[in-house]
Formats: sequence, structure tokens, C-alpha cells
Amino acid sequence: MKHNFKNLNIWKLAIELANHIYILTDTYPKNEEFGLKSQIRRCSVSVASNIAEGSSRSSDKDFNRFLEISLGSLYELQTQIIISANRNYFEMSKLEDLENKITELQRMISGFQKNLKL
Repeated sequence: MKHNFKNLNIWKLAIELANHIYILTDTYPKNEEFGLKSQIRRCSVSVASNIAEGSSRSSDKDFNRFLEISLGSLYELQTQIIISANRNYFEMSKLEDLENKITELQRMISGFQKNLKL
């Protein structure tokens, strides 16, 4: 069953998270331009992109596979922001806020998966 990704709260939150990540990484040092900064941005974009791509699939089973990829990207993103905080690329107080947003999106995607007809 196809879903309109623009109507999905998980996609909307993933877009919001990606925008937040782009703003945060604007302050990264120049030497991270093609390193951690680039990786974090690609990873955050991947979450919303996989939700959108999966929504076009003809079965919920296929969609679920893309949601699994999105979850994997969220765990990857969480690891990368921890590394960034440890490198003092942003204040530790921002780490908790970001991790809360990531955890909330992980929870929402997992809940959404439970409602799919697999």
C-alpha cells in the first residue's frame, strides 16, 4: 500500500531534524568540510529520503525495509553527533536536545512499523 510521505509525521520530523543538523554543522571547523560535517549531513538527509522512497513501494513489506534503513541512519547520526560533541564542535547541552529528537524519531518510526501490514 502506497503512502503519501508528505503527510507522514515521521517524514516531517525527519525533515525538521535534517534542517537542525544543517544549522548545527554550519559551525563545524573547515577541516571537517569533507569529513564528519559531510557525513552527518548525508546521514540526516538519508533518514527522510528513505522514508520518502519507501513510501512509493507497492507493499508495506518493502516500505518496512526502507524504514529499517532510516532507523540505521538515525543510529549512525546519533554516533556522529556524540563524536562531534566530544570534539567540542558544539556545546554538550545541545547533545542532549539532539539525542532526544533522534530518540523520539526512532520511537515514532518503530511505532509506525508496527502498524504496517507485513
